[in-house]
Amino acid sequence: QGLLVESGGGLVQPGGSLRLSCTASGFTSNYYYGIGWFRQAPGKEREGVSYISSSGQIAYYADSVKGRFTISRDNAKNTVYLQMNSLKPEDTAVYYCATDSTRRPKTSTWSKRNDYDYWGQGTQVTVSS
Repeated sequence: QGLLVESGGGLVQPGGSLRLSCTASGFTSNYYYGIGWFRQAPGKEREGVSYISSSGQIAYYADSVKGRFTISRDNAKNTVYLQMNSLKPEDTAVYYCATDSTRRPKTSTWSKRNDYDYWGQGTQVTVSS
């Protein structure tokens, strides 16, 4: 049974940085999986933030985070990272990582929540002075 665990959230001032981690375990050991990062702010729907392919060669970003966030992965550690720079109060949310266990390639529809069947428990990011 696959498991995703996020870490690295916290309280940061506007303009600051955080690096989130998503570590996978229990999935088929011969494959790597594409990972999506999503976030959900109070009273809002969960939205896609970024996605990285299993090889790490393809990455997508939401327009709201382009140029500020960078997604990367270390397959030897089964971990995907989300480096968040120049954080804004509107980035405040619970951040989740997710994967599609069918390993379907993701394209322009990478942010469709229903295409992901494994989710982590989330990590809180609060941007406030």
